[in-house]
Amino acid sequence: MIRIAVVQFTPVHGDKHANLQAISALMPQIDVDVIVLPELCTTGYFYTSSEELAPLAEGSEGDAVAFFSALAVSRRAIIIAGLAEVSGQSLYNSVYVFSPEGVKPLVYRKSHLFYKEFMVFSPGDTGFPVVRDERLDVSIGIMLCYDWRFPESARSLALDGADIIACPSNLVTDAWMKVMPARAIENKVFVAVANRAGSETKDGETLVFKGRSALYDPWGEAIVQTGPYDDHVLIAEIEPADARDKRFNECNDIFRDRRPDLYGRLCR
Repeated sequence: MIRIAVVQFTPVHGDKHANLQAISALMPQIDVDVIVLPELCTTGYFYTSSEELAPLAEGSEGDAVAFFSALAVSRRAIIIAGLAEVSGQSLYNSVYVFSPEGVKPLVYRKSHLFYKEFMVFSPGDTGFPVVRDERLDVSIGIMLCYDWRFPESARSLALDGADIIACPSNLVTDAWMKVMPARAIENKVFVAVANRAGSETKDGETLVFKGRSALYDPWGEAIVQTGPYDDHVLIAEIEPADARDKRFNECNDIFRDRRPDLYGRLCR
């Protein structure tokens, strides 16, 4: 069994220092093996140019990377957090996975850019990673917010052995509340959705974030879920091995029964 925390956190737009302080204040109540935080949790979300966000972005070093790296080691926890990443001349909407061993964090760059993100970020080029932790006997797949719209995202992670799909998010629609449980069911995996709450306004346009962060089990049921407002830390104990048996009766196995020869080249 492992303990996982899904954190609903509302960042202050453009104030990385304040956001790191607020996240630090949440940590005393978290004693778990895996912590999942929202998308762009140290910067806020609504930017319309890379020049505006670039001063807050980080590469392999920076305030947020150092903070989360140290926190992962001190808490002996895997920490999954959405950060703005700069690499060369490119800016990415990324997820960093920090290890309790203190090694260089794995970075996933968002594959599917949502709405006006194309004005700020380059499309991701990492593919969808699965992180294996032998100590905890768990494999965690990473996707990011709008990736949920594409069943191939979650399916590729599940086929690569993910027991849990972690999805840091800044969700502003309602459809995901139906589809995230479906991603859990169709792949028979746990899905951890760390969303944010609150709103941000840019050039007269306001985005309202939906909250309702949740951890879904392999049957699509919410183990824990919070409401649409305020910051919350959801904690649950799960058995990752429950996601490894893909059978749902004595005859059918959702992976064994696949027919990729019939799905067409792009779905294989």
